[in-house]
Amino acid sequence: MLNKRNIAEYLNERLRSLDIFITRRSDLWRATAQLGRQPVPPRAPPVPRAPLLRHFGPENGAASFDFAVVMPTILRPSIADALRSVFAQDFAGTVQILVGVDVPRGNLAPVEKVCQERPPHHSVLLFDPGYSTSMRHGGLHPPWDGGVLRTVLSYLAGSRRVAYLDDDNWWAPDHLTTLCAALEGHDWAWSLRWYVHPTSRRIICKDVWESVGPDAGTQPGGWVDTNCLAIDKLACEAVLRWWSIPLRNSTTGMDPDRNVLRILKNEFRGCGTGRYTTYYVLNEADRGHEKRMERIGAERYRAAAGLRQGAGLDLITYQDLHQVAPT
Repeated sequence: MLNKRNIAEYLNERLRSLDIFITRRSDLWRATAQLGRQPVPPRAPPVPRAPLLRHFGPENGAASFDFAVVMPTILRPSIADALRSVFAQDFAGTVQILVGVDVPRGNLAPVEKVCQERPPHHSVLLFDPGYSTSMRHGGLHPPWDGGVLRTVLSYLAGSRRVAYLDDDNWWAPDHLTTLCAALEGHDWAWSLRWYVHPTSRRIICKDVWESVGPDAGTQPGGWVDTNCLAIDKLACEAVLRWWSIPLRNSTTGMDPDRNVLRILKNEFRGCGTGRYTTYYVLNEADRGHEKRMERIGAERYRAAAGLRQGAGLDLITYQDLHQVAPT
């Protein structure tokens, strides 16, 4: 028997490719009612740990900053490079970095050591609630990639301008400067990105297919990677909760960013920087990796791995990144 819910489901399935979603008026303010089926998380019990809140910066602590950077983490070793790339920004204003720990897979001590390297106009807030907010690790909320950390840290940010960075990627030195310029007169902004090899961490090529902006590229409706994104969080306050709400009937639990982009591009004014300032490390386990390989080309991928003509892997340090990463 057809009813309003079944008709809406049918139409939404047909309209998915057009990036259109129909919802009942009564559900507009009940976003979690739109979750549908979500992946069932493993039932491994969470490992208890002590909560932590630590500040690296001036003792008196500023209440507002010119830019904020939100960084959820599982404490991968690569977070050191991610943080150093923020410290290396040529942005002249004050920067607040909010690091939120979901489930620690590494040691906190190296992160604290890197935080000692921050410039005088940078401040780091390191936050670990002592548990994961994600259902994947025993929490209440459906996103598998950090639970509600992006939402919570976005609200905690002491700046209207908020950019996002994962702990396995990094930025070029002019990333925040060019995003700040693009935000002038707009509600949100985005950069472009480079693909990076997951083992050698060498640059492969520009991403000219996926994260190229709204209504562009190979993704239906266009796409902007979270690591490329910056928002005016007061103008775009309505999207902050959506960082903790995956797509309806999500198969991965890791796609709240699709909801965020859908709302940003349909309801708010965006502007691209036109600059390739984000370095995005590929994950060979991603469902779309095979398609990416077709576009990139096996030879180019192997060259970035340092495997051309039988050469061994050429691992690099952070100090080398800007020498091998084109701008």
